[in-house]
Amino acid sequence: MTIMEKILIIDDDESLVHFLSRFFKRKGYAVTACLRGRDALEEISRHTFDLILLDYKMPELNGLDMLAKIKSIEVKTPVILMTAYGTTDLAIETMKLGAYDYLIKPFDRKDLTHIVNEALLVNRQMKEIVRFPTDPSSMPAPRDKDGLQIVGNSRKMQEIYKRIGQIAQKDISVLITGESGTGKELAAKAIYHHSSRKDKPFIAVNCAAIPESLFESELFGHERGAFTGAERTYIGKIERCSGGTLFLDEIGELSTSLQSKLLRVLQEGEIERLGGNQTIKVDIRIITATNKNLEEEIASGTFRKDLYFRLKVISIELPPLTHRREDIPHLADYFLMRFCAEYGKPICYLSEEALNKLISYSWPGNVRELENCIRRAVLITPGEVIPESSLMIPDSKAAHLSSPLTREQLVDRLREKLDEILPEILRLSKEDIHANIIEMVEEILIEKTMQACGDNQVQAAKMLGISRNTLRVRLKKQSHEMTD
Repeated sequence: MTIMEKILIIDDDESLVHFLSRFFKRKGYAVTACLRGRDALEEISRHTFDLILLDYKMPELNGLDMLAKIKSIEVKTPVILMTAYGTTDLAIETMKLGAYDYLIKPFDRKDLTHIVNEALLVNRQMKEIVRFPTDPSSMPAPRDKDGLQIVGNSRKMQEIYKRIGQIAQKDISVLITGESGTGKELAAKAIYHHSSRKDKPFIAVNCAAIPESLFESELFGHERGAFTGAERTYIGKIERCSGGTLFLDEIGELSTSLQSKLLRVLQEGEIERLGGNQTIKVDIRIITATNKNLEEEIASGTFRKDLYFRLKVISIELPPLTHRREDIPHLADYFLMRFCAEYGKPICYLSEEALNKLISYSWPGNVRELENCIRRAVLITPGEVIPESSLMIPDSKAAHLSSPLTREQLVDRLREKLDEILPEILRLSKEDIHANIIEMVEEILIEKTMQACGDNQVQAAKMLGISRNTLRVRLKKQSHEMTD
């Protein structure tokens, strides 16, 4: 069940209030309107809002005084100031006092919709508390009824909870790595919610989703007249986030020219708006994420080495789902409860066959793919027990046969097999454990490769990544050991 977002309008212009109320109600928002500032403060003290639109020129209290009072009560709620006086000085003052943005009257409906949508997204990101399944270190888990959950009690996830607990309060840059769908933004939100900046803005930016031609303006802002169509001073996301946390997802997609400007933010704590010459001091914590290997990007010249080390003061690597299969049942249960509640259905349960299929599947899309799979299953299953057929995922064996595995997938499967057999090997060996294991694996690997190549040494050596002479030495050694 979707909860309506609540907007508070504070303006003494009855005709404008009427227009805005109708405009937002048509879009599905719950709207409260106040013509007097004191009435608005009473409403804010009694109710929680997702967005506040405030007129700058109120009869009792001016907009800046009202803004200061509002932020003292509703510290996380975005406030958009509405004014007929769209000067740069006013924009700077409103941002210093914590406004999210400002609108110049009369405003265009398209601009209004864009700014409101952005502000409501920021509100959701700030107020969606991220909970943990356990209490790692001394970091308390929030008890809010709303929010998100990082799920998993595997050893790898426990290490991540501990790391988040260690670094959340430290005002340092963090680089989060991992495949797509592993939950990098969720980890960034967890760091934010447990940091000293949790009452300041949290703004997430996907570096791959914004066209390069617009990205500089979005991140650093622009002055009026900076380019065709720049009709007002635009406060960029870095300046808007001052005092809070900026999360840059897919940081590997950032152009080299913008990388140098981001480096200046990290080194000097200052920016310049596009088309401006004024240096603006900013105080932000930057958390970044990527599914790319940035060291390889540095080697190829597409990512700055100095920026990399500035971003990677602390790094967190999120494992793919295949490396923590023991968490799959817990994740499935969590998503089942969440989506059953969201769609107003009785609690569903997975059949034994369905659960086994979830555990055995390769999950190339990681946790995000599992989440979508469970959502789909909840929607299409008429009863309370979800059968295997409702999962709509391919058979793992058929998938392996139909398409070749990538190197990473092969390494994953090899690691799983070693996890099964390594304890037995270790129990057999009392001395020279490592040498025995290496020799044992090498012997079997050469034997199987030779069989696969029909005893063709040239092909076998190529597959093994060694020279033919090296392979001959290995085969000769094995032959001697067998005859001794």
